[in-house]
Formats: sequence, C-alpha cells, structure tokens
Amino acid sequence: MSGGLIWEMVLRGIAVGALLATAAGLWRGGTSPSQRVAGVLFCVSTAAYTLNSSGMLRVLLGPGDWPMLVLSLGGVGFFWLFMSTLFEDRPISPPYLAPPLALIVIGFAGVAASGSLQVAIFVVHHFLQASLGVHALIVIGRGWRGDLVEARRRMRGGFMAVIGVYAMTVTGIELGETLGWAPDWRYAASAISLSLLTIAGAFVFLQGRPSVFGPSTPARAETAPSTLDAADRPTLERLNTLMDKDEIWRREGLTVGALAEQVGVPEHQLRRLINDRLGHRNFAAFVNARRIEAAKALLSDPAQARKPVSAVAYDLGFGSLGPFNRAFKEATGATPTEWRRQRLGAGSPIPENPG
Repeated sequence: MSGGLIWEMVLRGIAVGALLATAAGLWRGGTSPSQRVAGVLFCVSTAAYTLNSSGMLRVLLGPGDWPMLVLSLGGVGFFWLFMSTLFEDRPISPPYLAPPLALIVIGFAGVAASGSLQVAIFVVHHFLQASLGVHALIVIGRGWRGDLVEARRRMRGGFMAVIGVYAMTVTGIELGETLGWAPDWRYAASAISLSLLTIAGAFVFLQGRPSVFGPSTPARAETAPSTLDAADRPTLERLNTLMDKDEIWRREGLTVGALAEQVGVPEHQLRRLINDRLGHRNFAAFVNARRIEAAKALLSDPAQARKPVSAVAYDLGFGSLGPFNRAFKEATGATPTEWRRQRLGAGSPIPENPG
C-alpha cells in the first residue's frame, strides 16, 4: 500500500471517529427525539459514505460493504432531514422520512441495473440528491431572521451552509462518475474534506451543544414577574399588551424586527426575552401559537360555520391558505376542515376550501 493510500485511510478513519463521536453527542444533547434520531442517522450515513466512497475500503470490506452502501445511498436525504428537525424544529413523520428512503430504493435499483438503464437510474438519484441539497440550503436560510436561538441563528450562514455546499459537490462528483468522469484525485480530495468537516462538526455539536439546540423546556405562555429581571418586566408587559389586547399577531408578514419596534426595544433583546423567558425557539411558532388558538375557536363556532377556511386564514394573518393548513395540522393533527367537521358534527358547508 502506497503512502498516499495510507494517508487516505488515516483521514477517513479520523472522519469516521469524529462522526461517531458527534452522533453520540447529538443523541445525548438533542432537544427533541426527532433531532436526536435525525442527527444520528445523518452522522451514521455520512460515516458509511466515508467508508463506501473509498475504492480501497470497498475492496477490504468485501460483502460487509452492503450495509455501508445502504446507508450512504440515503446520506443527502438524512442531511436534509437533520436540517429540517434542527432549524425548523419539525418532528420526524412519514412524509419527512420518504425522501431519504426513496434515495435508498432508487439507488439500489441502480445498483441492480446495468448499462444505459443503470446510468439513467443514477442520474435520477443524483438529481433527487441535488434537489434535497438545495432545499436543505433553503431551510437553513429562510428561517434565519425568525430564529430565536442566537447561537443556532449565527450558525446558519456559516458552518451548516458549508456542509450543504459540500453535499452538492459530492453529488456533482458522483454524477460525473456515473457519466464516466472519474479523476484519480477524487478519493484523496474526498478524504481531506471529510476529515476537516467532520472535525469541525464535532467541535460545534460537542462543545456548543446547549447553545445550539437551545432550551429543552416546553414553550410557556407566560412567565411569573418575580422571575424576571427588572429591565425585562416592562418589556414583557408591553409585549403581552400588543399580543393579547392589540392582537398584533393578526398582522400579515409580522417579523421579529417589526414587533421589537412596536415594543420599543432592540431586536436582540426581544429575541432573548421570547426565547429565554417564554420558551419559544422560533418567531413563527410564537406568533402562530396565537393564530392557531384563534382558528380553533373560530372553526368550532357554529355561528362561523359558513365562513370559508381561506377567510379564517387571512383574518388571522396568514398570507395564503397553504401555510395556514400546514401550521394548523402540525399543531392539532387535523386539517382546518377536519377540525371543523369534528367540532360541528357535520361537513364543512364551504366545499371550495378543502383545508
């Protein structure tokens, strides 16, 4: 074995060790079960890719390479799943497990095929990987302003974006291999980048775990005044007035910056108050909690039975029906129309709003 191959094995071993350590840290420190499961799946699948992407290791593993292949085929999908649970606080559900499982199934179909059919299948596989990688970057970016966990908000535009770009690069290299482009330096480059990124990831998630994941306590509707700092009490009182009496949450497109201006405090101070004192991890959840409670009351009111679901959504500050339906179902487990039917004991009289 040449010196170059030895160094490649060493670097890949370092990467696998860092990934397994990170997986253990995520399992102990994740705020929710979904974050823990998604984080471990991402680390394990990346470790499997680290081993499976080396031609020498594939030969050494022999038949034992199959488990590595299964996990590595869904790697970008598990990355996307982890980003969704970490940055959007979404629970793992069948729709969110479907993309990584689809990558595994399509990848196995490609392995089993041959010739032009195999190339076509893997092109589809790489296209799906690229789509999930792009969407993961969108997930990282779109909630930046509304993220109330300060350390997590700072991390969005840096380290996690780098991982997303890396996932896209890997997809491009794999697509090139599928189409016949396979430079000799790809294994060494992969080993170096994997070792650097996994060490950085271990540092972030093992050293900064509490600040990254934020408080693990459930969101609270109010905080006892006696537990507040003197400077926070008038701020909380003004915030409660705006939310309870003025119902500012009905304003479409309300942002944490706009609310901070109304409260009369710097944005960072309001972020800290809502996160540390009220227990909300993102601004959309804070605002939508009020909107969904109001929606539940409206949809349960016989006097409002003729009101279209879309009108309910617009009245409560949602810009369109889709986000309202998703937020309502995440909070209640039922669509707005299903909720109305359950509460009123009859079908919704507004068939054009199949919420």
